Amino acid sequence: MKSMAAILVIDDQIEHLQAVQMLLEAEGYRVTLCTSASEALTILETEPINLILADVAMPQMNGYQLLETIRRRVEWTGIPLVYLTGRALDSDIRFGKALGADDYLTKPIQPEDLLAVVEGKLRRYAQLLQQTPAVQPTSVEQLLQLGPLLIDPERHRAWIHEEELMLSAREFTLLTCLVRQAGRVMSARELVRITHKLDLDDTDEARELVRPLVRTLRQKLNLSPGQPGSIETVRGLGYRMLEVPPL
Repeated sequence: MKSMAAILVIDDQIEHLQAVQMLLEAEGYRVTLCTSASEALTILETEPINLILADVAMPQMNGYQLLETIRRRVEWTGIPLVYLTGRALDSDIRFGKALGADDYLTKPIQPEDLLAVVEGKLRRYAQLLQQTPAVQPTSVEQLLQLGPLLIDPERHRAWIHEEELMLSAREFTLLTCLVRQAGRVMSARELVRITHKLDLDDTDEARELVRPLVRTLRQKLNLSPGQPGSIETVRGLGYRMLEVPPL
């Protein structure tokens, strides 16, 4: 199976690309290299890819923006994406996973750790391909559910109490992020990085951008305070979506 697995590696540092290529090809994988996110998108249009390994810090389009672009395409949304990056802060790791990354490895990466992740993600992807046809409805395990909320990230649709929500792109992004991180307080700066693609140092400016989104999303959800799925303001810290309490 390894000889059939095609892995796309994206990094603007040539020496890192070559090191990963040598490691993976020694294990029998087919490896395609590129140095930018835009080049990666072109490759995805023309070549079948089973796994994507991407850096985060890249010029023009970073790894986070690349992931969001990939997840908007139905034919690409199931391809696992793993970040290989020097960004080791907990906030960076949480941010990547909140966007839907399948894993997040920080440099320097031990070869055995990378190979274990690659093998695991490829095995799961192969199982999904065997279980479902090429054009398919979203599988149940891909849906996000929290209390009365149900979200289909693949098709950008959401329901509450079985009624579909009409959301803007940013409202949908905010909702999906909060559901994925339910129970955790997310700062305005974290949220604005996801909803507006801005990395702001000014917390007040971030709050001014996020606050209207939170307000309109609350109105559309129309949930009572304290109900699972409702958005709670944590004064001085940010926002949190309430989880379903344990039994």
